[in-house]
Amino acid sequence: MTPSAPAPATTKKPPRASDRFVAYVFGLCESKQTRAELRRGLGLPVERCNYLHRYLVPWTAEAHPDAKRAHYAVAALIAARPRTARDLPAPAAADGEGAAARRARGNLGASLGRAVTQGVLKPATAESALHLMSRQSADAIHPSLPALTRQLLTGGIAVDWAVLVEDLASWDRYRDRNATAWLESYFCITSAPITPDEPGAETPDVTEENQR
Repeated sequence: MTPSAPAPATTKKPPRASDRFVAYVFGLCESKQTRAELRRGLGLPVERCNYLHRYLVPWTAEAHPDAKRAHYAVAALIAARPRTARDLPAPAAADGEGAAARRARGNLGASLGRAVTQGVLKPATAESALHLMSRQSADAIHPSLPALTRQLLTGGIAVDWAVLVEDLASWDRYRDRNATAWLESYFCITSAPITPDEPGAETPDVTEENQR
């Protein structure tokens, strides 16, 4: 009897650095004292986060300043989660790096979209926040995140912290790209596409009369 060939080995890609960081912070937050110390960094620049250095320096010592602030900010946001949100399931880690992998996971725009569809936020409120952030630098966005993410979490809307770390770290260098991704994710969730094959879907009349 001819022995069957062994099944090809499957190689699983290691977790992204941002996922490892988020898992590390979640572990830190199991300690009430550590969680309180991390929470002190809410909305603050790295230079004013003295209580966070002992926990985050090993992850950020060689990082670009933008990336360093992103890690500090997200660590504080995770630590500040309301009690009712601490059991929210974390988004599943996806293989791969870059924009495509982040889109598969869901960014802050996707979280805002889910908040609208579930009645946590009004469309005007979510869209106003998105459009405002799309015009701002990271320095302006960071102070607004504690209130925004708390509102999402209190309403039962999960935030993918690893994707948020990556987006904030690259925001000032790739603001237009990241802002577009947030807006696209938001509208993909809140706007049901209509195709010509669907009942009631009609081709718009773009006559000169209708354009007036």
